Amino acid sequence: MASLVTLDQVKVHFAVRKMLFSTQTVRAVDGVSLSLDAGETVSVVGESGSGKTTLGRASLRLAPITEGSLSFDGQDITSVREGKLQWFRRRAQAVFQDPYSSIDPFMDIQQILEEPLQIHNIGDRTDRVHQALEDVRLSPAGEIAEKYPHMLSGGQRQRVGIARALILQPEYILADEPVSMIDASSRTEILYLMRDLQDRMGIAFLYITHDIATARYFSDRIAVMYLGRVVEQGIPGEVLDEPLHPYTKALIAAVPEADPNNRLHDRPSVPGETPSPTNVPTGCNFHSRCPQFMAGQCDVVDPMLVQVRPGRWVACHLYVETKDGYVGTRDAYVETEADTEDSK
Repeated sequence: MASLVTLDQVKVHFAVRKMLFSTQTVRAVDGVSLSLDAGETVSVVGESGSGKTTLGRASLRLAPITEGSLSFDGQDITSVREGKLQWFRRRAQAVFQDPYSSIDPFMDIQQILEEPLQIHNIGDRTDRVHQALEDVRLSPAGEIAEKYPHMLSGGQRQRVGIARALILQPEYILADEPVSMIDASSRTEILYLMRDLQDRMGIAFLYITHDIATARYFSDRIAVMYLGRVVEQGIPGEVLDEPLHPYTKALIAAVPEADPNNRLHDRPSVPGETPSPTNVPTGCNFHSRCPQFMAGQCDVVDPMLVQVRPGRWVACHLYVETKDGYVGTRDAYVETEADTEDSK
């Protein structure tokens, strides 16, 4: 059975003008393969500038795909003209990060939620609007529908954004940092709401976030991105409790601990700055900052994303394939080879 959403070696590159007669290429997404099944949530985490949002937008055909392919429900839509994608627009929606700028301030809530119904020529609009508001726990729906966005709190606005995404009854939703700009108490409520809606409606979510804690709660799988590539992927508990890639380890170590006794504890950090996406390092794109850098390999050979155990993938030269097909740590592999030679 085909996955609902499949991105295969997707690249999204942008040309930017450097000077009057020269341009540079920004490699925002640089060869990512990812899939989502119906009713599944995949979280994408990483630093700012890692390409998370661009990947999400590419999954909705909102960012142009330079190379690779995008399929939805088994149908390749990479090069389909926009005019032929109305069926896809109805089945795939988005919840954006900023509830203040993603909603038209000059339209009341009724008009905001009716707009997708008008575009897709769907009737019973008032009933559908009220039902969508009830689904996101905004009531009484009739009163809320008459309000304007400035009359609502940040959490209420984000619920309206979710209602707008739900009103067409989609199968796939891109949730791009949906709780990052609202207060902590509202964040919990919104995440519980999204989980409840997923359980009831079977929606697949691509959840873009900086918040590793919410990714653990909300995800079936986690993909860690660095400089346009996925460097590790797996089940949330395994990735977060036992990270394999040096970047994933550094990302998790940087999360503050909710313990006042550790307030003076030095947090380990990755040295240096993230390289520019216009000048991506050769070989492993993390090698210039990696504490386990191996000269002559990490800076020369681009590591492939390989399966180190069922459901667990990593792109790092610390993991190699043995003669038996098992992929283990390089140190363990070297020791095994040495023991074999000694026994001879």
